[in-house]
Amino acid sequence: MSLTLAAIAADKRETLALADERVAYSWNALDPVLNHAANALDGLPFTGERRVAVFAQNAAEVVIAYVACIEAGISSVPVSFHLTAAEAAYILKDSGAIAVLVGPETCEAGMAAAAEAGIDTVIGWRCTPCPGLIAWEDWIAAAPGTEPDASRAPMPHLHYTSGTTGRPKATETPPQYFPRVATLQALAETLRARVTPSPGLVVGPLYHTGPLGMARNVFAGGSVIVMGHFDAERALALIEQHRIAGSVMVPTHFQRMLALPAETRARYDVSSMKRLAHTGAACPRDVKKAMIDWFGPVLVEAYGGTEAGSTTFITSPEWLARPGSVGRALAPFETLIVDDNGAPLPPREVGQVYFRDTSGHGIIYRGDAEKTAAAHIAPGVFTLGEMGYVDEEGYLFITDRVSDMIVSGGVNIYPAEAEHVLLTHPKVGDVAVVSAPNTEMGEEARALVIPADPADPPTAEELNAFCRASLAGYKCPRGYEMVDDIGRTAMGKVNKKALRARFWPTDRTIGG
Repeated sequence: MSLTLAAIAADKRETLALADERVAYSWNALDPVLNHAANALDGLPFTGERRVAVFAQNAAEVVIAYVACIEAGISSVPVSFHLTAAEAAYILKDSGAIAVLVGPETCEAGMAAAAEAGIDTVIGWRCTPCPGLIAWEDWIAAAPGTEPDASRAPMPHLHYTSGTTGRPKATETPPQYFPRVATLQALAETLRARVTPSPGLVVGPLYHTGPLGMARNVFAGGSVIVMGHFDAERALALIEQHRIAGSVMVPTHFQRMLALPAETRARYDVSSMKRLAHTGAACPRDVKKAMIDWFGPVLVEAYGGTEAGSTTFITSPEWLARPGSVGRALAPFETLIVDDNGAPLPPREVGQVYFRDTSGHGIIYRGDAEKTAAAHIAPGVFTLGEMGYVDEEGYLFITDRVSDMIVSGGVNIYPAEAEHVLLTHPKVGDVAVVSAPNTEMGEEARALVIPADPADPPTAEELNAFCRASLAGYKCPRGYEMVDDIGRTAMGKVNKKALRARFWPTDRTIGG
């Protein structure tokens, strides 16, 4: 019996454990699949760190892969399925993964990325057979079905989050989400006490920390339904059909559901929802109020980052009393607002937002001591790079961003990546990429381009095609504007906040 099945009472083991649009597993049916998958993964020829990359679109197999990695004491590396082969190859090489798991949508890019990274083992589910590709279904079936060793040490996921240069940096799942305990048995027992309302609905990509937490829910005994891609009405239908009790969404999901005709929304019963968490981006106040009016006071908001976990938290009643707040600090964190000299500021004074981790852990970028140090002003006191203030009761309000990062639909975009690519275009003399408002996504990237030859400027179409040849589509600007100047100083600096201001109707220059 897997650790996952052990969490389920005997009389509940024929109930739904995991489903997507194609397949559904009861707990009894899922158990042997997890055992075979965990043993197949355990049999890989690890020589150093036990790491396997998951580069696939949402599906039941993705959840099985993540849970099986946990049960085998393997660190999974979530890789965005939007990335190009070259972008994915960097993560594969840097992480030390010895195998890549792919789906039919990412098979070609995964094979190319693995070849570039020098990885021989690519395993794919439901993929068209091709040389060098191992069929997941046959591979796990050939492995033993015995129970994995519960005394083995668990290994957290290894996530990749970009810095201001856009070069992804590795960070392990923080202890708040993946407790640092000695054995898999202890991990299972700890996580079982933390399972969020079940059944859960996965609507966001499983390479994100929020949805990935729902995969860990399966390990701890929570059932999950996975959407391959988000469709607003389909999400409502699944909520009604499965009596969904919990989900994690970003504001864009809310906006797409609210955009449905009133009669469509009224057609579905969403009263089963007990906890609808949102994260990833600032939520416009009118959108959040409309969601609370519709679903009831079940919305909770978590603010934080991949490297830290949730640092603050706010419930619907708290938010209605303090619209715009992202909540008060969660243990083990304390919120600090400091000025440019690092001195603490009083309530309602805007400064840089820091958090004191009273456990002393702080945030750690694996293999990058310089970036780790730059995020801290004292041991365990770190920033996620945003400006804001706290009120007299300690509720945090975010007002701006220190870095140039853009958050579009809950996805981080780093302008430097697109700028570096666009600057190599022969018709581009200089470029700055900044955020501009987007009704649905909160923000979008816009490129301000100085043509190399004003008499022959590049078109938006050719710049977009050029950018997409090197970067995942979501990283590329959604608009291109030819300008005479971007205000670059003699030292090469550009005042991005001043450039952003031209697009924003108020002094606020971030979405939400």
